[in-house]
Parts: sequence; structure tokens; C-alpha cells
Amino acid sequence: MTKPSAASSQLRVTIDATPALLRSAGIKNYTYHWIHHLWRAAQDEDIRAFPYLHDFGRLDHERSALSAWQTLPRIAMVQLLKAAGSPLLDWTIQGSDLFHASNQVRCAPRHAKLTATVHDLTCWLMPQFHTGGNIRADREFADRILRCADGLIAVSENTRQDAIRLLGISPERITTIYSGVTEEYFMAKPVRRDRPYALYVGTIEPRKNLDMLLNAWRSLSPDLRREFDLVVAGPKGWGSEATFERVRAESTYLGYVPEADLPGLVAGAALFVYPSLYEGFGFPVVQAMAAGVPVLTSNNSCLPEIAGDAALLIDPHSEAEIAGGVTRLLQSESLRLELAARGRVRAQEYNWKTCAVQSLAFFHRVAGR
Repeated sequence: MTKPSAASSQLRVTIDATPALLRSAGIKNYTYHWIHHLWRAAQDEDIRAFPYLHDFGRLDHERSALSAWQTLPRIAMVQLLKAAGSPLLDWTIQGSDLFHASNQVRCAPRHAKLTATVHDLTCWLMPQFHTGGNIRADREFADRILRCADGLIAVSENTRQDAIRLLGISPERITTIYSGVTEEYFMAKPVRRDRPYALYVGTIEPRKNLDMLLNAWRSLSPDLRREFDLVVAGPKGWGSEATFERVRAESTYLGYVPEADLPGLVAGAALFVYPSLYEGFGFPVVQAMAAGVPVLTSNNSCLPEIAGDAALLIDPHSEAEIAGGVTRLLQSESLRLELAARGRVRAQEYNWKTCAVQSLAFFHRVAGR
């Protein structure tokens, strides 16, 4: 449902929504909700989703938002754009005032302003947690898009500062606009399981630090481990074969949980644990806070900025700190209730409607309107 253009004076923005067609986690979540809320908030703007996406279907991180026969020609078009470059992109988005690129289309238009969103700089900060292909792709995206864009959005102030420092982006060209959390998490009814549980949600990959979490959990007192279960939800990622086997053996592993079932699972947790080594925004942390669940997370990257005083922060490199934090929270119902209450208040600051309104204002500034 593209907002139709009623007059040539309308600001026309074409957004590369290719991540909606791919297997993806955080960036797909951002793309899906951001564009839907841009459509709702648009007044004097014509927001279009490339490649010819008028409906995203249902959010599913494991597969395309469209059917296979709808997805394949669009992916083929994206690949053709990579080969043909700017002339074909100009023809595809003709009439647009701005083109907002994802890391899937790495060419800039010649007849429209260029913008993009910076999600994280982990390929620069932690290359050991990425494949060689990912590193090359991100560096090409930075060279061809980020460094020459007319304006950039950063999903947190920490990410903004990383982009300024690591990519040499001028501070005035990059604006922090926080992502949001959906109402389903604020309204979630807790799912009950056989035992109270601590929950991790996310892809199983090296950056998420699950081996350290499993080590810390194993070091808890036998009484705590009998009373509480450790539940892990999320798909298997890259470079995680040994970790994946440990997750299956040492926790209750649910695999990929459909988006519609996540709010209830999160809301039912006694504790949400997320000892990631780096995050650009940290959707799982915000979702847990919105669901009224106490959070233990890392004291690095954007996580202190996003969580504020609504989470217990630990050094993710310290098994003892993780174990101590988990023990402290599981043994203190009053502390869990206090953090849960703070989290609900804090999560209200991350609103997709606000994100969309601020993004539309950003587009107008870049376009000089």
C-alpha cells in the first residue's frame, strides 16, 4: 500500500526494502516496521518500497515476506542493478527525490539524493565475528554508499559515534533516530511453562556470546538450576556448530520462534539474559523491557544507552559477572520487579510512530524541503 502522490510538489522517497525478501534478523525487523510506519505517518510524502513492494505480508525472519514466485524476480532485479549500476537505478526510481539504500544495492543514484541507515560497525570493530564475504560487502557499502550519502540515519548514538570515528562521516551528515518496539510486547500475555525460566532470544552466532552464557549458567548453584530453566530461542547462524550443539545439550532450545509467538514467550520469562559482545540497537533488549521482564545485558556498545537504568549491566567477557548477575536477579523477586517496572517506562521511549515522524523530517531536511 504505497501512499499515492497527489501532486508533483510531494516529496517522493524510494526505500530499498530488499532485506524484507531475505533471511535476516534485526535489519529485516527494522525494514518491515519502519516502512509500514512511514506509510502510516506520511502526509506530504510519497513513500515507495523498492523493488516494487506494495505489501510485505507477514514478518518472518527465516524467509521472504513474499511468495517464491514474487520474490525471485525481485532478487534478480537487485542482482541486475548491482551489475548495471546507477543508470538502471535512475530508471527504476525515476521521479524520486531521495533513494534510501540498504546494503543490498550498492550503487548511488545520479538524479536523486542518497540516504541510508547505519545499523552497526561490527565488521570494523569485530571482524573475527564475520565471514570474509560479509566484511567485503560492508566495506563496499561504506565506500559506495555511506561515505558519499547526502544524509545518514544511525539507530543509536553509539552507532552514530562509531560511524563518525571509523568511517570519517561528518557529524552533521548523520542523525540518531531510535528504532521502535511494537505494541504486541507491551500487551503480551505471558506464556506459562513447566518451570520458571531465564530466556535468551537471538541468532546463535559468535557475537551473541552464548558460550559464555552457558558457562555462567553451568556455574550457578544446583538449587537455582533446578528451580529455573534456561530457554534459548533463535535460529542457527554462521560459525556456531559447536555452540549450537552445546545449546541443544545444556538448555531448552526452541529453535526459531515465529514473530507472532515471541511476545508471549518473552513476557513469560522470569529474566531476560542478553550478554552480547556488541549491538547497534538491541531489539531483543527493548522487546523484553516492553514486555515487563527484567533484563541482564552487556555494559558495551549501545546497550547502556538503550537500557539506561532499566537493566542490570555486566561485563560480557566475565563468566563470573554473568553468573553473579543472574544469581542476584533470580534470588531477588523485588529486584526483578523493580527492573521490570523501569523497563516498561524506558521502552516507551522507543516508538515506531516517533521513529517514522523523525525519519520523514530527516528526509525533508536532506531534500532541502
